[in-house]
Amino acid sequence: MKIVGIKQLKARLSEYIRLAKTGETVLVAERGQVVAELRPARRQAPVGDGVEEILETLAAAGEVTRAAYSKGDWVWHSRGLGLAPGTAQALLDELRQDHT
Repeated sequence: MKIVGIKQLKARLSEYIRLAKTGETVLVAERGQVVAELRPARRQAPVGDGVEEILETLAAAGEVTRAAYSKGDWVWHSRGLGLAPGTAQALLDELRQDHT
């Protein structure tokens, strides 16, 4: 997060817009008091009927990079963390008790 005066913001606006586009928040100050903030715009969720259409929309926006080669018959299978059933719930319950 950066803090910039109005005069400097006016002189180097393009630089601060680029920072905001990359995810940085820029606080704008007037006489040492923060009066505004420049931050990335909220992104619209991709609209599409299927995974391929959503991926194409994200790729066109530069959010993801599509694979260069076909994966063929490759399929993702999650194996989990190898913990016994109920372990995550027990940990969450324990953490919640510590915060009450």
